[in-house]
Amino acid sequence: MNNNSISVVFADSSHAHFAPRICDLIYESALQRGTGIAKRSHEYIAAKITGGKAVVALDGDRIIGFSYIECWGHGDFVATSGLIVDPEYRHMGLAEQIKRRTFELARRRFPYAKLFSITTSLPVMKLNSRLGYKPVTFSELTEDEEFWKGCQGCCNYDILQRNDRRMCLCTGMLYDPAKEQQQQSRWAPYWMYLKNCFKKIFHLK
Repeated sequence: MNNNSISVVFADSSHAHFAPRICDLIYESALQRGTGIAKRSHEYIAAKITGGKAVVALDGDRIIGFSYIECWGHGDFVATSGLIVDPEYRHMGLAEQIKRRTFELARRRFPYAKLFSITTSLPVMKLNSRLGYKPVTFSELTEDEEFWKGCQGCCNYDILQRNDRRMCLCTGMLYDPAKEQQQQSRWAPYWMYLKNCFKKIFHLK
């Protein structure tokens, strides 16, 4: 396979016909990993694509990866979900490219929302950490009932119910843009001091 032929792009209506194959990839991944991935219908995936809330990875005219975003809690939260890579294209760094593109899409469309993800995948957790996500309890995620109804298609849904939605096999992770801004503001005086020191040492303007 030629890496130069692979592209990771924001999805649009021209990609909607890939929905059945994307659903197949999600289902196959769930079977392979033996962990819970909530099932999604062709119509649901197609709606995310046509609504400008998805990212696709393509090798020419072949769909090889996918992820999408969804807004919850009246815009206070955005979930990044459904990250999937065709088995033939794994171990190439493609998952990270898709994740970063999905993160960019979420930040563009909902700049003030908290971004969250629930996953059983260790690679996804590592990717989230590199983007600034922090592990959190489920109580810090959205309380939107419609989001949690989406977990009904997961084979581990009974575990979530038994624990009154406090925990499951998934790990919750959260990116809070407000906290990120606070951290940047806290370090700003130090960076300015260092910048001025370099200017004096190297006689920069």
